[in-house]
Amino acid sequence: MIQERLRGTGVALVTPFTKEQAVDYDALRKLLDFVLDGGVDYLVVNGTTAESVTTTAAEKAKILQEIKEHVNGRVPLVYGLGGNNTQEVMNTISDTNLEGITAILSVSPYYNKPSQQGIYQHYVQVANASPVPVILYNVPGRTGSNISGETTVKLAGHDKIIGIKEASGNLEQCMYIAKHKPAGFMLISGDDLLTVPMTSFGADGVISVLANAFPGKFSNMVRQALKGDYKEASAALLSFVDLNPLMYEESNPVGVKAVLERFGVCSAQVRLPLVEASSGLKDRLYKLL
Repeated sequence: MIQERLRGTGVALVTPFTKEQAVDYDALRKLLDFVLDGGVDYLVVNGTTAESVTTTAAEKAKILQEIKEHVNGRVPLVYGLGGNNTQEVMNTISDTNLEGITAILSVSPYYNKPSQQGIYQHYVQVANASPVPVILYNVPGRTGSNISGETTVKLAGHDKIIGIKEASGNLEQCMYIAKHKPAGFMLISGDDLLTVPMTSFGADGVISVLANAFPGKFSNMVRQALKGDYKEASAALLSFVDLNPLMYEESNPVGVKAVLERFGVCSAQVRLPLVEASSGLKDRLYKLL
């Protein structure tokens, strides 16, 4: 069952770049080994944390192919594929080689702030066009609009839509989804620090930024929470409390790339309009590490 394969910790992979801002495929393979050795359950490829808005279609295709070849079926792959032009998203689905992809993760339309009916119709069209299951992605802090709990539950009735990555930060909305969703529909935390509390009322895990840099500790925390061992899971969670805000202080994935550079996995380089972590941010991160 697909839902069982995606239960636990998915890591929203960063895209490593060289100092010349080319995709660093050697570092990408090093990152893959780092997170897989840490025990994450699945990988999210070319999601928003991957700076997918600043990678080209050709780069996305090569990144996906490199990851498929290196992972070689060891864990499921979820592919980030969304946008604010419904027809263009459908065209991209048609043009993307989704062989070997378990599901796509599709961010809610951003900037144009559609109504709930517009969001609903967008996802129906995307799901109808997709040859693989679809996971909704609600992140109103970035998109400028929220997928309401009612709209999520309505979309959950579509046979191709299997879950939602919920990053609204609204626990009451998440509880509403948990209560009213059909059996088998996945509630996935999109906020690292809310993962443990969300599992207490039925979430199936997380798609995580922190798991890029702390794959072992983070995925173990999620496994403990899913087993109901909240004492151990909460202790691990609290160890991330001071670190997590620094991941986003200068925008994501600036913070986590600075940590990965410190660990020798990849450079801290990002693409404009993002800029590499400031020396002040790096100093504070490194003191915490």
